[in-house]
Amino acid sequence: MSGPSEGGPGPADTEDAADVRTRILAGAVAEAGDSGLGRLTVEGVARRAGVGRATVYRHFPGGRDQLTAEAVTWEVARYFAALLGRLEGVDDVATRLERGIAEGRALLAEHQVFQKVVDTEPERLLPHLSQSAPLVQAAVRDDIRPRLEAAELVDGADPAEAADFLARNVLSLLMAEGGWDLDDPAEVRRLVRANLLAGVLAHP
Repeated sequence: MSGPSEGGPGPADTEDAADVRTRILAGAVAEAGDSGLGRLTVEGVARRAGVGRATVYRHFPGGRDQLTAEAVTWEVARYFAALLGRLEGVDDVATRLERGIAEGRALLAEHQVFQKVVDTEPERLLPHLSQSAPLVQAAVRDDIRPRLEAAELVDGADPAEAADFLARNVLSLLMAEGGWDLDDPAEVRRLVRANLLAGVLAHP
């Protein structure tokens, strides 16, 4: 892999470093959507972001590999921020899980880059998603736990353990519905209340 060139700065090189980094990451996501993760290049991302190759390497000294990994993590974080925005004001645990599963799957279906990469080169995407998984799971767990602490639980239920269990299952369902029809609100309600929360909430 070639290193950074000594070419002149691009038009964005004098911007705030955080803004430039965001533009590069957004450019990498867009480039992946057009060319695929396997054909993503530093040069292509630099052109799309409006910066020089040297600027990309200053922010991502590991080159293409680091850029790809961090772009996936960045986009995953954006996805969950959007999902939490859709759940604003929904505090009841059961309702939040139901809405979270439905809205989360809808957001994934609307994400054209994600859908294209999953359809064409899932073997390249999955390792990057696996790297992000612990952080994502922790974020979902931390969102659920205080709501469980405020709810009436079954005797012996531990909010921390229950939150971890629910986070793992919700993330799994977002990616693969298994035997459930998650496009059916009644099915989602039954899944959440009669299965996921049956041994957690006193009155699911």
